[in-house]
This record gives sequence, C-alpha cells and structure tokens, in this order.
Amino acid sequence: MHPHLDRDDHRALLDAKLTALALYAKELCPEAIVEASSVQYEDEDGCVYIFPPPSLPEAEEERIELALAARAGEIFEETGLYIVCAALDPTAR
Repeated sequence: MHPHLDRDDHRALLDAKLTALALYAKELCPEAIVEASSVQYEDEDGCVYIFPPPSLPEAEEERIELALAARAGEIFEETGLYIVCAALDPTAR
C-alpha cells in the first residue's frame, strides 16, 4: 500500500488505475476481452488481462501487450501501484 494513503484512498486509486488500464486495453484492441482484478498476489496490487481474438497476428498481440505494460509502468512510477498486465490466449479463459 502507498505509504501516504489510507486504505480507502488506496482502494479508490487502485480501482481508478485498473479501470484506466482496462479502457486503454480496449482502445488498443476493441475486439479483445479485457479482465481487471484487484486480487493481490505477493507484491502485486492487481492485474489486467487482455484476451485478443485468435485471428490477431502475433506481432500485433505483442505490440498491444508492450503498450499496456508501458502504461502500467507509468502508473507504477506515478503511484507505486504494481499492476501486472498480460495478453493471454482466449481459449485459456
């Protein structure tokens, strides 16, 4: 948890950033299914998973995943929130 935020403020900030990342993922790939979760594992504050359509070329999937990870990195630098992002196989859902 961010040292300068109480529990409610931390939760509100996390929810806002997860929502922003999920919307950004949909912007990057409107056809994708996007899931965001505030379930915490070890040092993670939350995660955003994008499930691109199977027809999407691998290079495009990688571009989307890197763009999403870069945005998550910016959020980490700004807030200290560690949000894991990944593009996953839609059949793994």
